[in-house]
Amino acid sequence: MPNFAETTFTDPKTIRNFCIIAHIDHGKSTLADRMLQLSGVVEQREMRDQYLDRMDIERERGITIKAQNVRIPWVPKTGKHAGEEIVMHLIDTPGHVDFTYEVSRALEACEGAILLVDAAQGIEAQTLANLYMAIEKDLEIIPVLNKIDLPAADPERYASEIAQIIGCEPSDVLHVSAKTGLGVEELMDQVAEKVPAPQGNPDDPARALIFDSVYDVYRGVVTYVRVMDGEIHPRAKVCMMSSGSVHELLEVGIISPEPKPTEGLGPGEVGYLITGVKDVRQSRVGDTVTTYKDGAEEPLAGYEDPQPMVFSGLYPIDGSDYPDLRDALEKLQLNDAALTFEPETSVALGFGFRCGFLGLLHMEITRDRLQREFDLDLISTTPNVHYRVVMEDGVEHEVNNPASWPEGKAAEIYEPVVFASIVVPAEFIGTTMELCQSHRGEMKGMEYLSETRVELRYRLPLAEIIFDFFDSLKSRTRGYASLDYHDDGEQLADLVKVDILLQGEPVDAFSAIVHRDHASAYGNRMTKKLRELIPRQQFEVPIQAAIGSRIISRENVRAIRKDVLAKCYGGDISRKRKLLEKQKEGKKRMKTIGRVDVPQEAFIAALSADEDSDKGK
Repeated sequence: MPNFAETTFTDPKTIRNFCIIAHIDHGKSTLADRMLQLSGVVEQREMRDQYLDRMDIERERGITIKAQNVRIPWVPKTGKHAGEEIVMHLIDTPGHVDFTYEVSRALEACEGAILLVDAAQGIEAQTLANLYMAIEKDLEIIPVLNKIDLPAADPERYASEIAQIIGCEPSDVLHVSAKTGLGVEELMDQVAEKVPAPQGNPDDPARALIFDSVYDVYRGVVTYVRVMDGEIHPRAKVCMMSSGSVHELLEVGIISPEPKPTEGLGPGEVGYLITGVKDVRQSRVGDTVTTYKDGAEEPLAGYEDPQPMVFSGLYPIDGSDYPDLRDALEKLQLNDAALTFEPETSVALGFGFRCGFLGLLHMEITRDRLQREFDLDLISTTPNVHYRVVMEDGVEHEVNNPASWPEGKAAEIYEPVVFASIVVPAEFIGTTMELCQSHRGEMKGMEYLSETRVELRYRLPLAEIIFDFFDSLKSRTRGYASLDYHDDGEQLADLVKVDILLQGEPVDAFSAIVHRDHASAYGNRMTKKLRELIPRQQFEVPIQAAIGSRIISRENVRAIRKDVLAKCYGGDISRKRKLLEKQKEGKKRMKTIGRVDVPQEAFIAALSADEDSDKGK
């Protein structure tokens, strides 16, 4: 079905590249649905809710995890472009703080952004952070209030709040309902009117920025690009500028909203490239694609690689699945450039990988995807952050796993800290400040966004907020608070490694690095939990928590006592005593040579119970 996109290059003057910035559940994906419907790109019978959320896990959780792009033809009814055909490239982005990196990649490929705010909740901390990112990149911002049909909506109040933040008039804020479609046509006309057309010269050497890529089982790596200069054609040889690898383009196309092959891509266009490459490392996000012959000499400014903030070990329950887990992680890493992993071995759990994530939700989603998409049964160890340990002899160690904590006396220990922005209703200022201080937070500032809402700024240790902080914040503010944070260097801290010993031997899977003040609480919680989970043996098993050689907590798993007196009917008591003494001697001997048998289920339950108890503290 040929159309204007498949026969000639699109005139850059008619292209509008934009994304939607919004908090979780403020209606990004629903607005994208309405745009697809109004433009006629998706037929009514094929339409479904959250059309651009392709993964089952996105649809179940109601959140966007992967940024998606789609090409929408639009003929504005108002403004200076009324009656002209405009080509819109929409990039639908995630809203959760763990996926800010996906948003930053989308912003690089756009000239404009729709700032979408829930008319019943107002602007949230994560939306503010993404908005500042868009303003830094000099994008045209179109402010929009969504869900104005809700009974709780207060558009006037939140319009003035947005106007104050971005420096416009409250009357400039558009009012829409993505659910009913009210005001969406006017919004699309505004995008055509206000978002600048891309700049780029078709005669210059080709340069295209890779802003995303996915792995297709049948076709290999599918790379999503935004062409900045020049033209890219099928069957041409292209060069990836960072690695220098050369490939032939098997297919070039656009997403509208399903992939459609075209004769090529020109300046300003967004589309996909397929080279048949199977190695996931050869198509790096942020790389520049140019033609092999007469190609560009200067690459485009790419992205900084995201730094993982939370680390956890992932182990297959069945040891023979280890190679499958490695292949699965390599494939996921292409879709998710923020995921890092390296092999590690645990005495208790066998072979696995130490993985780096942007946050707890990122970790949870990755584990879910590995289990669903690759049919793997996994166990994950307690998450922790990255520490820098300076020993008394001056040697430095980078530690992201309690098992690699150095032996000997540490002179200084540094932990990562984050700069957190918390937006709360004014009546919850006191309880929020108390929570931050109890998590070793240092206040950096406070600003009223409006008469009723405040932005609090704190410097907090990352280890203090990766577990229960957000849940506690939500429960203390009745769900009205929102949190955003970014890396803010490191600070000196009084940290210790707590080992869990079974029968005097440390079990690496249960070790943790905690602040000295919280060490006893962690030790007590783990020893109590393991006492319930470890089955009784033929001998008594002591479960201890220790800092170095000092025991801080202890529980015992009682021995199974065999009834050695079962066959003694009556008779002299001395015979019974003799049998009991003999049993005691035997148990002593077993204890010295015995090895505690800990079932796999106990590890899974203890580690997941540890997460749950941390969350509910």
